[in-house]
Amino acid sequence: MPVNEDSKAVAELLWGLRKPSSRGPRPAFDLDQVADTAVKVADTEGLEAVSMQRIAAELGFTKMALYRYVKDKAELIAVMIEAAVGEAPDLGRVAGWRAKLEEYARELSAAWRLHPWLPSITAGDRVMGPRETAWPESALSALADTPLTERERLDAIMLVSNHIRATHAAATPGTQVWTAGNAAPIMRDLLLLNADRFPLLATTHAIPSVTTTQEFGLHAILDGLEHAITQRTPKR
Repeated sequence: MPVNEDSKAVAELLWGLRKPSSRGPRPAFDLDQVADTAVKVADTEGLEAVSMQRIAAELGFTKMALYRYVKDKAELIAVMIEAAVGEAPDLGRVAGWRAKLEEYARELSAAWRLHPWLPSITAGDRVMGPRETAWPESALSALADTPLTERERLDAIMLVSNHIRATHAAATPGTQVWTAGNAAPIMRDLLLLNADRFPLLATTHAIPSVTTTQEFGLHAILDGLEHAITQRTPKR
């Protein structure tokens, strides 16, 4: 299967493999400034507010001038992600694989709370930049001394990351029947009126927060990993 041209172009941009253009006047900004501007727009107005035209206007030049930095919106989104993810956590200062993964999960959750548009846009098959790639590298280091196979270690960090992604979405009002958004009172009345069809939800009074939901799920995942690691660790 041939390499997608957009993916190849994004890889060249993010990993510093693209040769800078020597044509035209010297650029007024650098790529980091373009990315930071786009991140600010997404943070304050949502990802839907980000466009080539909008970011060019924020920087004070034309849309055509923006093409000197990024060729299209796909590249703009890629540099936004790379700027927004932040530095990967340093897990070397944390003792024990479980504590390391707990710290990784906390920092990942914090990064996504800071930029709520990140979880949805970082899912799927795509090229990551070196800064974002450092995150799974850091998480894998937590399991380096365990008896898990390489495939199992990768699966483990995917489980943790996907759990944080899923609970991040569940904390958004309207995505679940128990979230405390504007629709919550209406949903509560509907469940009570239809208690014969939804008896368990109708009688459930607990409203989990993103914190308790993430912690419960994370502990369940780590408990499973601990069991697998313990089973494979030679008895002394």
